[in-house]
Parts: sequence; structure tokens; C-alpha cells
Amino acid sequence: MSGDIAVLANPTAGRGRHRGLLPGVVQRLGAAGHPVRLLEASSAEEAEKACHRAVADGCAALVAVGGDGTVHLALQAAAARPVRFGVVPAGTGNDFAAGTGVAADPLTAAADIAEALRAGRSVAVDLARTTGTDGEVRWFGAVLAAGFDAIVNERANRMRWPRGPRRYDLAILLEMMRVRPRLYALEIDGVDHGFEGTLVAVGICPSYGGGLRIVPAADPTDGLLDVVTAAPLSRAAMARLKPRLRSGTHVSDPRVRTFRAKQVRLHSDGIIAYADGERLGPLPLEITCVPGAVQLLR
Repeated sequence: MSGDIAVLANPTAGRGRHRGLLPGVVQRLGAAGHPVRLLEASSAEEAEKACHRAVADGCAALVAVGGDGTVHLALQAAAARPVRFGVVPAGTGNDFAAGTGVAADPLTAAADIAEALRAGRSVAVDLARTTGTDGEVRWFGAVLAAGFDAIVNERANRMRWPRGPRRYDLAILLEMMRVRPRLYALEIDGVDHGFEGTLVAVGICPSYGGGLRIVPAADPTDGLLDVVTAAPLSRAAMARLKPRLRSGTHVSDPRVRTFRAKQVRLHSDGIIAYADGERLGPLPLEITCVPGAVQLLR
């Protein structure tokens, strides 16, 4: 296989705690026998364009070094394209990496990528393709959120204070004060499952938010989306249910429903969807599972 190993690295991922790892990651990737090239970008838009250029230029592999946000950007270029894809988990939340069996240690993950590339070995992993009303296509590999969690993300992104995780915690408290059920139009493989509720998420992998197993049975190689919804929940009920997300036992609650599907259509007024922790855009969306959409090196 010709070409170089194109690396998209986010030095601020994981609040910068892995900043010093990049030289070691590059060294281990180089053991595959290909030149290693760091992609230059000063914004998310530039990073995504750089990934597209690297794939178009015939790179041997595209590797994302960072968290789910970095992976999300790189997947836009690797999805449904004949390029090998690698992940070195170095973020605050590494849900795609965890869900697809990538080693948790960044240096081990980089060494595994090099060995897989050298051996010509990869694993076909599913992705979800989303299409908005404007026809724009975006891909995600972990979970799409379109309920209370998405509303919290949207508020947190508008806030300028406080910095760090406290901003998200404050956003949760503020939205809990005004939580209300919403009407959702939900179509699963052509069948109407519209509901009034508080939560809806669609996943390829089991977790989001750094290990919250929102769709615990999700398998990124089964060719299906996993969907979870929750009926209207009071503030007290949400507070009781939240700790169970870490283990995935919330799905046994009678107010929670789960589905599996090849395609989902979802709409609710005023909801901005988030996928892989990144702002995707307003509903409605059509979400389709694309089996084996990316060849993962691990």
C-alpha cells in the first residue's frame, strides 16, 4: 500500500493532558513503514478539509488523535471511502474508541494501528449517515442525542462562563429547572413510533459523554442502529435515572423503550441534535446505518 499516514491531532483534547504524547504516537505509527504526516489546521472546518484532501491524495491511512470530536471530523472524510482509519484515544470522552475495541492507552493504540497496517488487517465498522432537510450528509460513529442531553449541550455552548466542565454542570442545573416533555415524530424502519417524552438517542456504539451507556446493547458491527426513548420524566425521576446510565441499567425502567433499526426518521420542534458530542444541526433528520462504512485499524 502506497501513501503516507495522515494524522489529525487535537493538542487540546482531554484538556491537554495528552499533549506530550504526540511524538511517541508518531514514532509508533512510523513502524508501519509509511511516512507520517501531521495535518495542519487552525479550526474544525480546516481540519475536516485537510482530512478530505489527505484521503483524495491517496493516504495509506487516516488517523485521528484526540477525543470523539476529533474522530467525528476525520470520519467525514473516511466514511464510505477506500482508506484505512485509525483512532488514538486522547480525549475527555473516547466513546467511539471504547465502543469499537480500540486500546485505551494512546501509545498502545498507535502501535496497534501500525501493526494492523503492516499486516494489511482491518475491521469493518458501521457508521450512521444523517441527512437533513437541506440534503446535507453528516456521519457519526458513537451516539446522536436529540433529547434533554442535546438541549443541555446547546445551552452550554451558548454560555461564556464558567469555563471547563463546570459550565456543563451549570447548564444541566438550569435546564433541569425548566425541563418539560416534547412531542417527537419518530419513524423506525417505516413504522410510526411517535411519542411525548424527555429523551431520545440513536447509537452505533453503546456510550456517549465519556462512558454513559445510553444504548448499552449497541454493536458497531451488527448493521443496525440502537434507539432509546424515555417517556415524560420529572426532575426527580431524571435525577434517579441518571446514575444508571453509567451501567446501562436505565433500559430496564418501564418508562424507557429501546428499538433496533436500519433507518430512523426523527423530528421535534426546536431541537438541535448532537452527534459524537458535536453540534450536528436542527431536526428533522433521517438517520441510516451504513454497515462496514469504515475500515478500522486496531
